Amino acid sequence: MIRDRGNIKWTSMMLPEHVKELRDWKEEEKRDQMPVLDEQKIEEMNEVICQAMEFHWALRFHYFKNGETNVLAGYVHYIEPLTKELRIIDHKNQKRNVKLLNLVHVELE
Repeated sequence: MIRDRGNIKWTSMMLPEHVKELRDWKEEEKRDQMPVLDEQKIEEMNEVICQAMEFHWALRFHYFKNGETNVLAGYVHYIEPLTKELRIIDHKNQKRNVKLLNLVHVELE
């Protein structure tokens, strides 16, 4: 029966920089990739955002940041056309900015 120690036997032969790079690579592999949205999905989100601004509806925003999808609930206060950001007021009356390019999904709350 072979008793293999796995990666432990190779770490003494590797430089610390290589071990660090391998750990970073494993962490990077765990992260999600930003989904690619088609034009129909973008138009659908745009329609929901415009209606929510007009009727002051609360929305739930799913956005991609730092390799993971986050959720933010609140009201659309303003759309900044130059920086392409949404200014959202959450339920604690704090202003949040979310880039339009990072939006994955928008739904009514």
